[in-house]
Amino acid sequence: MSDDFAIVDYTDVEAEPFTESAVEHRKLTDHLGATEMRINAVELAPSEVLDPHAHKRQEEIYVAVTEGQVDIEDEIHDVPEGGVVRLGPDPIRGLCNHTDDTHVWVLFGAPPVGTVEDFGEYVMPDE
Repeated sequence: MSDDFAIVDYTDVEAEPFTESAVEHRKLTDHLGATEMRINAVELAPSEVLDPHAHKRQEEIYVAVTEGQVDIEDEIHDVPEGGVVRLGPDPIRGLCNHTDDTHVWVLFGAPPVGTVEDFGEYVMPDE
């Protein structure tokens, strides 16, 4: 039997502010031993917004643990619990919460550009 696996309860990982945003992330990549993708868990309180951004080369998958909302190119999309969102590198995107409930997401990015501390190659839209 292979021992190349990991099981992590994201709530056991300390939340910390993300480099590009004040929103706290639980950085799961190292805890899971992932080398081909980056994984984070994010909890958004009501009125909280993850800064809009894009990537130069990184594709992302967002999995809604609870129902949630994602802003893609200035359009808010409601995502049901268990919904999955795929984003190529170019669209300007960000998670948002315009409800009264906390939203929980697990975010996957591949390839793992940059480091866990500095995702690198972030593209922030001009204000």
